[in-house]
Amino acid sequence: MDLPLGSRKNGAAGFDRITPELFLPALEGALACRLTGLASALPSYINRVYEIEAATGERLVVKFYRPGRWTREAILEEHDFLWDCDGEEIPVVPPYELENGSTLGELDGVGFAVFPRMRGREVELEQDETLARVGSLLGRIHACGERRAAPHRLRMTPASFAEAAMHRIFDRGLVDPSCEEELIGLCDAILDLAEAVYPPDDAMIRIHGDFHRANVLDRPGTGLMAIDFDDMVTGPPVQDLWLLLPGTPAESKHELDVILNAYEVFRPFDRASLRLIEPLRAMRMMHFLSWCAVQSDDAGFRAQYPDWGSREFWRREIADFRIQLENIQRALEGKDHSWNK
Repeated sequence: MDLPLGSRKNGAAGFDRITPELFLPALEGALACRLTGLASALPSYINRVYEIEAATGERLVVKFYRPGRWTREAILEEHDFLWDCDGEEIPVVPPYELENGSTLGELDGVGFAVFPRMRGREVELEQDETLARVGSLLGRIHACGERRAAPHRLRMTPASFAEAAMHRIFDRGLVDPSCEEELIGLCDAILDLAEAVYPPDDAMIRIHGDFHRANVLDRPGTGLMAIDFDDMVTGPPVQDLWLLLPGTPAESKHELDVILNAYEVFRPFDRASLRLIEPLRAMRMMHFLSWCAVQSDDAGFRAQYPDWGSREFWRREIADFRIQLENIQRALEGKDHSWNK
């Protein structure tokens, strides 16, 4: 059985102790190069991420993976996907090979990887030309993604991605008792609808998993670059499409056409899978709640979300899920399928 990296007790404790004083000397050994004292924390929802600097002046990014989230094998499959893309000249940021002969190191039970620092601005999707460029980039990534499997990576299905996420919340007693029955009923109804239209296993490929505009850099003079494959999963290709849209499929017909016309230069896209968008949106809502639950004891999380887990919080979530259930029902009944006419 593959245990998540750092799932043992010292791994979680080590994550809390990650400081520049601890990791800079270790990174010098892992990279076989001298570092300056620069260690600037970068925003990250899940992991600990720092910008560091080699003595030569080269800027690097080190990512410390949150213990218990991914197995070592799953993290290496993320790295393999990046190197596969790089081998086909798809603009991504693969990690360095370390002195241990792997792209994955370990410090006090916490896995880490080091990447070159790439700068650019978040892509703007208001122009058709840019939408087409993003569609081309995504089509190339998916063409690469379907060429081999990632058996240790999460399969993005209603059961494994969303139902399991909500079970983690219910099993820990995090939902206010007055809200639990209604929330379970809504989630069950949503997941039943998702299961009814979900694609078979052979339609699932390696995908980015979180392909929104902030994870696409526009680098003047160089082009677009996809970053942050930390949420890579085996899933339906449409998952990497809908986060780019300004609204529902019905509201985004033009954007869909431009993106998909460019995408399909590199691989076919099953346009019937667009009906998955609203179920996938609901599944992402459930998965996000589970992520919050994992970090709900972190001081930084509590400062940002002070009322998380309160009765008022869960009443708002129930209202959002009720609206999303209606959106799914409307979409699956064909009332929002103007994009498919």
